[in-house]
Amino acid sequence: MTIEAGYDGIKGVYLINAVDEVTQFQAVFAVERISEAYLLPVLAAMMDAFPFVIRGFHSDNGSEYINHKVANLLEKLRIEQTKSRSRQTNDNALAESKNASTVRKYLGYSHIPQHLANQLNTFTAEVLSPYLNYHRLCHFPTEYQDKKGKIRKRYLYQDMMTPYEQFRSLPAAESYLKLGTTLEKLDALAAKCSDNEAAQHLTEERAKLFQLSGYPFN
Repeated sequence: MTIEAGYDGIKGVYLINAVDEVTQFQAVFAVERISEAYLLPVLAAMMDAFPFVIRGFHSDNGSEYINHKVANLLEKLRIEQTKSRSRQTNDNALAESKNASTVRKYLGYSHIPQHLANQLNTFTAEVLSPYLNYHRLCHFPTEYQDKKGKIRKRYLYQDMMTPYEQFRSLPAAESYLKLGTTLEKLDALAAKCSDNEAAQHLTEERAKLFQLSGYPFN
């Protein structure tokens, strides 16, 4: 899912937000422009950012994703690609909701000039994404059948957990991990700091980014 922070016709940084539909793991990256030269390295880094094996890639139907070079990249990784239908925002509802609840929440709606793409990408990849995956709670539904036999969902407080905790709770979770990645390594990463400490670090690093850029992100 791509969102672009532009202003009055002036193109800004493009934010690429990938969300796993089972665990809600996120990988947020920033690029200066939507073109093969900028996008392909980010897509490769994005796939590598997830600790588990990716089987499918569902994207917008824009030409930046639906082209031969992206198809070749996904084929090398043995990842199946599907795309959203035109004017059907529900096809990518989870990513759309995460754009608002996480990306916009922490980066705002202001125009972000393209020359800040590298600084912003360092922040989103090394600070924001780890915080979202290991320290920020998400709602996960519990399904039940009503009196009419229809499957419904409840979002209960006790079912809230981080994306990593959700992944950790899956049966045979370790079998989904990429080669060289272990639950012990991921446990250590999650326990490196408390949730409050991670949130404080996020706030401090975001403030540094804004100060270095000299641009107010609101």
